[in-house]
Amino acid sequence: MKNRILYCLAAASLALSFFFEQAPAPLVSGAPIAAEASLLPDFLSSDPEGSANDRASYRDSLQYSQYAHALGVKLEYTEDKDLLRTVTDWLGTPYRFGSNTKRGTDCSGFVTRVFKEVYGITLQRSSRSMFEKVQRVAKDEMQTGDLVFFRRGPGQPIYHVGIYLTSGKFAHSATNGGVMVSSLNQAYYHRNFYAAGRVARN
Repeated sequence: MKNRILYCLAAASLALSFFFEQAPAPLVSGAPIAAEASLLPDFLSSDPEGSANDRASYRDSLQYSQYAHALGVKLEYTEDKDLLRTVTDWLGTPYRFGSNTKRGTDCSGFVTRVFKEVYGITLQRSSRSMFEKVQRVAKDEMQTGDLVFFRRGPGQPIYHVGIYLTSGKFAHSATNGGVMVSSLNQAYYHRNFYAAGRVARN
């Protein structure tokens, strides 16, 4: 009886050892590992540089979306983000003649402050003086960051300046609302638009 139990245990042990010796064999070929790896999502990539680029691209897209919403413009996502951010920060600043702070600014004061903050460029303080220093640009060739100038009729002096954003929209400090974004297609600005100019930036 004792011997039979030992024989049974030995047979069971032999069968189990045979099973476990055979079962791991497919792991050697690597097929199960490959199958498991293929189920992992692409975003678990081991390439840290690729992941960093993806995160940076996502942050850029998010920032552009925020600026587009705040400024009320449709962006191409290639515009100067520093300019968009700075203009956004100035939105709502009240109009104050002769001043250029966030407690109040006039049109040329706003433009000079933005250009100093974004590009490190010191512009002339008046819109007329600015116009004398810029390179003239055709209206249909304006780019983000160009200046737009206004006058009240032929032979009249330039009285207002703003910063072109995109899609016919520009940022400026208006006497009736402070720093805002307006459209060149609005009747008032369409009628009084005089010229666009580009400031040389290194």
